[in-house]
Amino acid sequence: MGCVFAFFAIGVPRLAVLLLWMARPETFAATLSNSWLLGPLIGIFFLPLTTLLYVLLWTPGAGLVGLDWLWIGLAFLLDISALFGSGWFQRRSGSGYKG
Repeated sequence: MGCVFAFFAIGVPRLAVLLLWMARPETFAATLSNSWLLGPLIGIFFLPLTTLLYVLLWTPGAGLVGLDWLWIGLAFLLDISALFGSGWFQRRSGSGYKG
């Protein structure tokens, strides 16, 4: 059951970013400074939830305002915790760990 949850937690934001990028490439181009390839690819692999929320909350002409930055910050913290949290857990649970 834990593996299924991990699969969905890792895969769903990436799939959502990919589908949104394919459905509305002009939105990604405008949002991510006309970087049609580099920005979305980095977002898909390293910060998928942050990229997804950034594109969804960004408004033409205004950018991100008010509480939008709070949501971006929370998404960034979730992405970073997903990247580094599992490494920390595996380091502590290793057989040679003396701590």
